[in-house]
Amino acid sequence: MSDGTKLDVCEATVSELHNAMSAGDCTAGDLVNRYLARIDRYDSELNAVLTLNPDARERAAALDEAFETDGLTGPLHGIPLLLKDNHDTRDMPTTAGSAALAGCTPEEDAFVVTQLREAGAILLGKANLQELSFGVDSISSIGGAVRNAYDTDRRPSGSSGGTAAAVAANLATLGTGSDTCSSVRSPPAFNDLVGLRPSRGLVSSTGIAPLCATQDTVGPIARTVEDAARLLDVLVGYDPEDPVTATGVDAVPQDGYRSHLDPTGLEGARIGVARELFGLSPGSEADQAAAAAVTAVVDDAIAAFEDAGATVVDPVEIVDREFLDSARVLGFEFKRDIDAYLSGRPEVPYDSLAELVETDTIAPSVEQRIHDADILGTDVSSLRENADYLDKLERRREIRIDTQARMVEQELDELLYPPSTVPPVEIPAHQPFEEMRCELAAHTGMPAITLPAGFTEDGLPVGVELLGRKFAEPRLLELGYAFEQATENRHEPSAFGALD
Repeated sequence: MSDGTKLDVCEATVSELHNAMSAGDCTAGDLVNRYLARIDRYDSELNAVLTLNPDARERAAALDEAFETDGLTGPLHGIPLLLKDNHDTRDMPTTAGSAALAGCTPEEDAFVVTQLREAGAILLGKANLQELSFGVDSISSIGGAVRNAYDTDRRPSGSSGGTAAAVAANLATLGTGSDTCSSVRSPPAFNDLVGLRPSRGLVSSTGIAPLCATQDTVGPIARTVEDAARLLDVLVGYDPEDPVTATGVDAVPQDGYRSHLDPTGLEGARIGVARELFGLSPGSEADQAAAAAVTAVVDDAIAAFEDAGATVVDPVEIVDREFLDSARVLGFEFKRDIDAYLSGRPEVPYDSLAELVETDTIAPSVEQRIHDADILGTDVSSLRENADYLDKLERRREIRIDTQARMVEQELDELLYPPSTVPPVEIPAHQPFEEMRCELAAHTGMPAITLPAGFTEDGLPVGVELLGRKFAEPRLLELGYAFEQATENRHEPSAFGALD
C-alpha cells in the first residue's frame, strides 16, 4: 500500500512517476490527490486552471485496478495532464476561454483527447488561455488573466499561458497547448519549460477550437524534453477527419520519438543563428534594455551549444522579414474557421463569432483586437477568389521552400533564435506581439522547439528556439535533449514549492 501523503510531485517526470508506481511508492490516485491539492493551494495566485474533471479520481481508481493485474496500461498510464480549454472534451465544458460558452460540453472528444485517454492519461482539468486564442496575453472572460509562475505580476504569454503556468508550477505532470503563431513556444519560454510545435501534418486538429486552420497545430508543453517527446508519441497519428495528417504518417519513427534522445547528440551538429530575429522590431516601443537582456541570455545559450559539440554558423540569412510578415493569413481565416467550429457544436447557443461578440461578454482587450483587425468584416464566402489571401498563401509556400533550401545548402540541422525578443511584461501592459518570433515556423509548417535558456538578472525565464526541417522532429528532439542535459537550465519557481 503506497503512502501518498509523502509523495512529492514537484518536477517529477513521467518516467520517475512510473518507476514510483512500479515500486509501490505511489498510485494514480495518489498523483491525482497531490496535484489537486497543489491546484487548491496555488491556483488562486496563477488563474491557470479553469475546470477540474469531476471524474479524475474515478479514472485513477480504474487505472490502479488495471495496474494490479496488467501493470502500466499505456505510455501515459496514470499521469495527470491539463488540456488547453480549446480541446473538445465529452466530460468537461470546452469554452475557449469565453464566458458565453460556460457550461457547454461537447458531445465528442477531440481526436487528440481520445488518443490521450487511450494512452492512459488522466485528464485532470482544462487550462485557462487567451480567449478564443486570439492574442498573446492569456486573458479570458471566463478565467481572467493568467499570471507568470516566476513573477505573478507579469504575463505568461499566450495563448496557451494557463497550461504553461500550471505545468511550471507543478500543478500537473504534462500539458497540451495549440500553436497558431507562438502559443506552444512563447508561454513555455516565459515559464522555463519545453514547448514543441510539431510539423503541420503530424497532429490532428479535429475538435480543437480553431484560430487559423492552415497554421493551427496541437503541441506538448512539459518540463523536460523527454516528457515532451513522450507526449508527442501519443499525439501524432492519422485522423480521417483531418486529411492533412495523411502527410505525416510516414514521418513518424517506428521506434518513437523518445528513442532518439541522446545526451551527446550535439556533437557534429550544425546550427545557424538567425540574427535577423534578434533585437527589437523596427519602430517598436518595447524596452531596449529588456531586449538586450534577452539577447545576452540567448548568446550564452549559443555558447553552450558550441561547448556541447555543435558547430554554430553565426549569422545565417533567412527570408526577408517584411516578406515573412506579409504572409499572415489569420485575418482571413479566423472568422471562417471559428464560425464552422461553433456551428458544428449543437450544444452551443451561438453559430458565429459575430454572435459571440454580440453577447458583450468577451474580455475587453480581446474584443478590441477583433474590432481593430476588422475580423468580423471578412467576406469568407469569397476567399477562394480573394487575390490578397491567395497571394499570402503563395508567399507561405515560397517561404517554406526558401527556408528549407537555405538549410540544405548550408548543411544546417536547425536555425536558432529567441521565441520573444523581450521578457514577460508587467500586468496590465500587454505582451507585444510584434516582438514574438513565431512566424518562421508558423508560415512554413516546419517544427520548432523552445528550450529553457536561462534567466535575466531580474530572474525572468528566457527561452531559445530551434527550427528544424519538415518532419525532422527526431533530430530536433535529439539536439534539444543534448542541450538540456548539458545546461540543466530548468529551475522550479520558488513561490510554488512542495506542500507541507
